[in-house]
Amino acid sequence: MSDQQQPDGLGTPSAEPGPEPVPPQGPRTVVIVDDHAMFRSGVRAEIGTRCRVLGEAEDVDTAVRVISETKPEVVLLDVHLPGGGGTEVLRRVHEQDPDQKFLALSVSDAAEDVIGVIRGGARGYVTKSISGSELIDAIRRVAEGDAVFSPRLAGFVLDAFSGAIDIASVDEDLDRLSPREREVMRLIARGYAYKEVAKELFISIKTVETHVSSVLRKLQLSNRHQLTRWATDRRLV
Repeated sequence: MSDQQQPDGLGTPSAEPGPEPVPPQGPRTVVIVDDHAMFRSGVRAEIGTRCRVLGEAEDVDTAVRVISETKPEVVLLDVHLPGGGGTEVLRRVHEQDPDQKFLALSVSDAAEDVIGVIRGGARGYVTKSISGSELIDAIRRVAEGDAVFSPRLAGFVLDAFSGAIDIASVDEDLDRLSPREREVMRLIARGYAYKEVAKELFISIKTVETHVSSVLRKLQLSNRHQLTRWATDRRLV
């Protein structure tokens, strides 16, 4: 046998076939739901090169219609919307399509807002301070089935499941307040003066005083210091 010959079965093994190549993932499809046109434009500009925006909506009815017509992979959903809020969008869309994925994107970091939309079926919640690249990554993760939260907000969800926050009590108390009273309550609890609340919400100081009096009466509290403690205990500020 020459040096060049190899016994049967001892030749150079042929390379085993590798895994099938994964086809490149196309841009994620998104609908943006927010009642501020400038914010929607900003989000579209931030994510437009990496995601495909199929539509926009500024209120509950429009959101339900656009989502139903376009069927995006992920809906970016603001919590506070005309017509019933983000939870109403979740309820109505999930009645038709339980698998539709939502990522809440809101300026609010209050516990009741976070827990409300998660209970409604959103897959995550991030605040509007998020960077463009972080938002694109959050969209991708939600589209793939992950749950995504801004770090501080994840604690609210964990505490709700562990019982550290009495969600039933929070809901019952907040149900007594109108949406405007909740806004005033949160700002007062954060230490805003009446004049600052009026400027923030574009209402008169007299209207702020009226709302504060109504909030204190409905929650059976005596002063703004008790209100601050009440809100802080429930992680509403």
